[in-house]
Amino acid sequence: MSFSIARLLMLALFTALFASRAAAQEDLSVEALKKLFEHQREVFSEAQSNGLGATRGLKLITVDDVTAEATTTATAEEATTAANEGTTTVATESTTQTDSTTTNTATAETIPSTDDTVVTTAAVSDPNKPLVFGQLDPELQVNLRIKFGFDSAALSAEETPKLAKMCTVLKESDLNLIRIVGHTDTSGSDAYNERLSILRAKEVARHLIENCGIDPKRLETVGLGERFPFNAADPKAEENRRVEFQALS
Repeated sequence: MSFSIARLLMLALFTALFASRAAAQEDLSVEALKKLFEHQREVFSEAQSNGLGATRGLKLITVDDVTAEATTTATAEEATTAANEGTTTVATESTTQTDSTTTNTATAETIPSTDDTVVTTAAVSDPNKPLVFGQLDPELQVNLRIKFGFDSAALSAEETPKLAKMCTVLKESDLNLIRIVGHTDTSGSDAYNERLSILRAKEVARHLIENCGIDPKRLETVGLGERFPFNAADPKAEENRRVEFQALS
């Protein structure tokens, strides 16, 4: 067997392995997801407190030029007034940044809604500091492979049932803060992928708030584009196009 054929076979094996892991996560029960989130919360807490920035199953990584954003709700009129007047929104920094909390101000960005309520986002991490992202081992990740249209962040009716189980989990759990992370594959430019990933993360947050009644204070969003593929062996693989959920606290 030539080296090139052996390499192709190995790549196919890795691709199948990662795809099966991703598919298996989507089949997890509500109780299994709750336990997985509890495990995530434990490793985040340990990595933040042990002074190492890492623990078994998790490594905290600084990411430049990315800002985590909190979600809030307001009426359309309030959002428009705030935008016109340049009103700023104050939010508490994520605990993944530092053990002590700080406040930052940022002009809210509006995400259109289907009624007179809009979802707004505001920076929760200091834009002058790199974001601290928790890179979890694949077995600790909670991913949903939500299909969006080409060049679109709109969540179609066919895809919303995938969020029903997540809605139940969040309602029944005592999790304080969930980070919703948008990821893409390597198709397209870095800037394009990063922007699209944050818009898709925000769309998932909007659905959870409006359709599931999740408190906006429990959610924050971030888009990381193609930086952290689930399947690094095949950067363009479908399982890399995903929305990840992390239980920060």
